[in-house]
Amino acid sequence: MQGFTYIDLIILIVYLGAVLFAGLRFSKKEMKGKEYFRGDGSIPWWVTSVSIFATLLSPISFLSLAGNSYAGTWIMWFAQLGMLIAIPFTIKYFLPIYSKLDIDTAYQYLEIRYKSKGLRVLGAIMFIIYQIGRMSIIMYLPCMVLSELMGISVDILIIIMGVIAIIYSYTGGLKSVLWTDFIQGSVLLIGVTFGLFFLISKINGGLGAINYELFINNKFLAPDQPIFDANIFRDSVFLLIVGAGINTIGSYVSSQDIVQRFTTTNDSKQLRKMMITNGLLSIFIATVFYLIGSGLYTFYQVQGNPLPPSAQQDQIFASWIAYELPVGFTGILLAAIYAASQSTLSTGLNSVASSWALDIQSNISKKELTFDQQTKIGQRVSLIVGIFAIVVSIVLAHSGVKSAYEWFNGFMGLVLGILVGIFILGAFTKSANKFGATIAFIVAALVMVYIKYFVDPAAVSFWSYSIISIAVSLVVGIIASKLYDKSKGVETIPPVNSTIYNQTRS
Repeated sequence: MQGFTYIDLIILIVYLGAVLFAGLRFSKKEMKGKEYFRGDGSIPWWVTSVSIFATLLSPISFLSLAGNSYAGTWIMWFAQLGMLIAIPFTIKYFLPIYSKLDIDTAYQYLEIRYKSKGLRVLGAIMFIIYQIGRMSIIMYLPCMVLSELMGISVDILIIIMGVIAIIYSYTGGLKSVLWTDFIQGSVLLIGVTFGLFFLISKINGGLGAINYELFINNKFLAPDQPIFDANIFRDSVFLLIVGAGINTIGSYVSSQDIVQRFTTTNDSKQLRKMMITNGLLSIFIATVFYLIGSGLYTFYQVQGNPLPPSAQQDQIFASWIAYELPVGFTGILLAAIYAASQSTLSTGLNSVASSWALDIQSNISKKELTFDQQTKIGQRVSLIVGIFAIVVSIVLAHSGVKSAYEWFNGFMGLVLGILVGIFILGAFTKSANKFGATIAFIVAALVMVYIKYFVDPAAVSFWSYSIISIAVSLVVGIIASKLYDKSKGVETIPPVNSTIYNQTRS
């Protein structure tokens, strides 16, 4: 057990330098306004596809997916199959709407559909709060793990990660972020896949030994884990697939960091290829992580190899990387963990900057902002939010109250689940109006907060939250909209291309 060596540290430093150089290289062309927030039209679809993949795969997932299968079964893997619902749904219904409306941000759709700047600003504020919390946690958690393995101060790791992401997010806008995401996503894919093959080579019996644990000793699914439960709000494989699919629809439809990638092109064929490739990559890497977790269980628990230091559930993969891989390869794999963090962080900074400048500042400003002004506002917001997230991460690192992170992360997870309801309401109904959408949002938020904090989790699974939220939004939104129209003696007519019913032919 050699642990993290100076050679690994050099490799990690070289990697970070290469990422910074790449980010600055792609930011050489001065970009303003829409180019800063949407790119210059030169970004290939496959780069954007890997960027979406890297954005959705947070370092928390990197550390926990292998830990889940190591400590339990593959039950959570079925959540990845939700992509098979989310991707066709988004391609068929929302990408045509966003493409034809030529939106700059996700929340511009709310303004167009409901003729309400207030709903646009509300959506942007919720997203920004969610994203700042997410960025802080995403910097803190992996840096804590890496700090224990590398013997480097967690504060230094957080500052380095944040500063590098701020530099290329500030200077180059979306184009720089997409290309660096592509590099980091590629490092992650290659590094983790190599890790799986190396682990298999170290297990007596190789893949056959892992399969034996999976299917003979019930490490794939336990006998008490149901495929389907008549109470659809309780955990089952069926609910995991459907619930995760609708959660992912929420990210694709109402989260600016993902929708921003869709704005890089209006070519429907490229958008479809982008989405399908992202889905395949996500299912592939999740399967690799779960195989690694089962492999680690076989390696340590079945075949009796000595456990490394700091071998708790969510740190088992990182600990194996540090103490079992050859010198040099450890640095590459830990760079992959760092890559997952930085790609999510840089995406968060750019999406918050674009949402603030285009959704909020442009709407509250008395004068129309020029492209120069929008760009400068976006850069300042990227810098300020980046520094703020670094400070919050350092505070979290020294607070020592893990349950606070879990509580906060769970609360933030409600945000997009509630928000997506008014997107679905707008796209799938003709009668919805500003009044109905506002009432639907308020009622859905109250219902979901009550379920989250006052209902037994065994009775209502987390995976049903988005299903309930969308159902409440539709029922309340339709009724409230019709009552409002009736009281005013008017009829709501949605703008062209803003619903699935009034699409013009391309």
